[in-house]
Amino acid sequence: MKKFFILIFFLIYSLNSNAHMAHYNKFNKIEMEILKDGKVIGYNYYFFKKDGDKTTVTNQIKFTVKLFGATIFEIEGYGEEKYIKDKLISFNSKTLQNDKKKYVNLKYNEQTDKFDIKGSSYNGAASTNSIIGNWWSHKILQTGRQISPVSGSIKEQIVTFIAKEKIELYGKTYEVDHFKLTSKDVSLPEDKKLNFDIWLDKKNSLILKVTYSRLGNWEYKVKKFE
Repeated sequence: MKKFFILIFFLIYSLNSNAHMAHYNKFNKIEMEILKDGKVIGYNYYFFKKDGDKTTVTNQIKFTVKLFGATIFEIEGYGEEKYIKDKLISFNSKTLQNDKKKYVNLKYNEQTDKFDIKGSSYNGAASTNSIIGNWWSHKILQTGRQISPVSGSIKEQIVTFIAKEKIELYGKTYEVDHFKLTSKDVSLPEDKKLNFDIWLDKKNSLILKVTYSRLGNWEYKVKKFE
């Protein structure tokens, strides 16, 4: 019976999620803080530019993890997604991870109706049902696979609805839907598995909070949107 209600929830949710990019026409910017073990270590910003049916979403991310004053992990990256109506037509990113360069160059191929990807860890095709794994888009909760915005690798996933909840962020209270996003392949090494808790504000079609544990407790929290 529980599985039945979860299925009904997703059917209703999917029907309410058509015209995806139209949900973001009201946004110019989404600012997320990145925290590790309760301490702010960086940011993840998304900027939206609209021109008729075209929407460009740019992503800036930077964070630094230090131990006893020494930097042990650092990421700085930039990405750009381009859409015509609801269709992703290209995605490009460059990321510097601990002085190692990573990248993704993705284009929609009209002839094959697939994405062509050239990335630092994957080269090949991907189904258009795949979603760029960025936290601005609620469509990441509606797909069976995501494309790494850092390296282009494709990861199959399972999304499970947990409960309706209330959370408080920066002095404001939100009614949200809590989801769990995990890897479909349970044989993956622990450091390669997807294992996220995600809180979605359906009213604004906005992911407000993401948490996971990997060498500590991480949080991505929306501090401001406009």
